[in-house]
Amino acid sequence: MTRAAGLLGLAALLLLVGFLSITQGSRHIGLGDVVDALRHLSAVTTDDTVTVRLRVPRTLLGILVGAALGVSGAILQGLTRNPLADPSIMGIEAGAALAVVLGIVVLGVTGIGPHVVFAFIGALAATALVYAVGSLGREGATPVKMALAGAAITAGFGAVTIGLLLTDLQAQNAFRFWQVGSLAGRYAPIVTGVAPVLLVALAAGMLCGRSLNALALGEDAARGLGVSLTRTRIGLFTVVAVLCGAATAACGPIVFVGLVVPHVARAICGPDYCWILPYSLLLGPLLLLGADILGRILGSPGELQVGIVLGVLGAPFFIALVRYRRLAEL
Repeated sequence: MTRAAGLLGLAALLLLVGFLSITQGSRHIGLGDVVDALRHLSAVTTDDTVTVRLRVPRTLLGILVGAALGVSGAILQGLTRNPLADPSIMGIEAGAALAVVLGIVVLGVTGIGPHVVFAFIGALAATALVYAVGSLGREGATPVKMALAGAAITAGFGAVTIGLLLTDLQAQNAFRFWQVGSLAGRYAPIVTGVAPVLLVALAAGMLCGRSLNALALGEDAARGLGVSLTRTRIGLFTVVAVLCGAATAACGPIVFVGLVVPHVARAICGPDYCWILPYSLLLGPLLLLGADILGRILGSPGELQVGIVLGVLGAPFFIALVRYRRLAEL
């Protein structure tokens, strides 16, 4: 099977998983009811309301956020040359969380809409701060310095966030609904708000393959190929910041997707980032929507949030993946 055929197969599988995301859950909705609701965009019956107002926006957001986390994880691992890198290494989630808490405690904001705005601003600010700190010194923004800066800022922001929450019980109650990481309760305005940002950033991410391939050869080789390390790193970090910032703002911190998806993509298509990125684009939403569907089925008549499902499944799956890769290298 060629790599192009593999992409087509993943796209077909994503359509199937998207269909299951709309029809399956604590309330099963038949195909005919789904088609009728989508054709008329009506909300006459309860099934119509669940389909049009709840599950369709939830599914579309899952596709966008999964793609964003998968692509950003692949870019980060290539940029830092660290196989354990994921969006949290840049302090994105910590910056978003701190901004949400500040909005709740200082300004008294409530509701998912304002939380999205504050989280996006906090994520972008945290990424800029990590890059600024990691760029200090003669060598500039090296992978090791970026990782250390991200870890330090994540720890600092996390401590401030916990300190603020300990002083305000109301803020704790409001924050926990965002912190768990979920696709539930994200209605159409949230989807339409983040979709343009994510689509533009994903398009830019698909163009990063050659730059990542050059960086994978080492800094000296990349310079020899005419790559400007400073401009390339700034551009790549900007793409990652926008992707992760919008995704984290919309759904809260979702772990594991950005870490494992690039490894799966690399195992399928090899080390060429021109292929790893589009594979990650499709594998990310497959994983996220699959976990979301599983959470709805297992938690019926309620549901388990997708962040919880991924947290439970992520550790053993990643251990198995690492063990498989080690055996393959022997």
